[in-house]
Amino acid sequence: MNSFSSILDKVSTEIQTVLGNINTEQLSSAAEKLNNNGRIFVLGEGRSGLAGKMFAMRLMHGGYEVYVVGETITPSIQQGDTLIVLSGSGKTAGLLNAAEKAKETGAYVLLFSTDPASPLAQVSNETIKIPAATKYRKKEEPDTIQPLGNQFDQSLHLLLDAFVIYAQEQTGTETNNDYFARHSNLE
Repeated sequence: MNSFSSILDKVSTEIQTVLGNINTEQLSSAAEKLNNNGRIFVLGEGRSGLAGKMFAMRLMHGGYEVYVVGETITPSIQQGDTLIVLSGSGKTAGLLNAAEKAKETGAYVLLFSTDPASPLAQVSNETIKIPAATKYRKKEEPDTIQPLGNQFDQSLHLLLDAFVIYAQEQTGTETNNDYFARHSNLE
């Protein structure tokens, strides 16, 4: 039986390894598109969807016009908008259907997934590969002590936070005070 400390060490090492193997040049390009396109729509299911909601919140704090797909106030996606899809497997049917509809409108579709050959990747304009384990435990996925898609979801959350920081640095306009000014005050 592992100690709690050794489990924490292993999990943090796993996440650090995944994040260290991400193509940062591709992320730089995606951040540029994020800063130069219209509204942003974020879509994911399950834990990936929860990471997406945290990402959308941080984008809002950063001054972006952002919506979470499926919320009652989400408008229709239009040409010039960006749909960001979060899917470990890249094959979730509902996400695929939404990505196809977004693409038909002329929206830019950006996918974060472990599988750059997945059905969602085929529909997307760009796929950011997160080389993490999913619930399927394919032989090309890294080993993990964590259950299901934990390694993907945790890596995704940290990557998306870093993605917002990088995108904001490129504009040079946002400070912590700017973020704080947009933080909820109805608490």
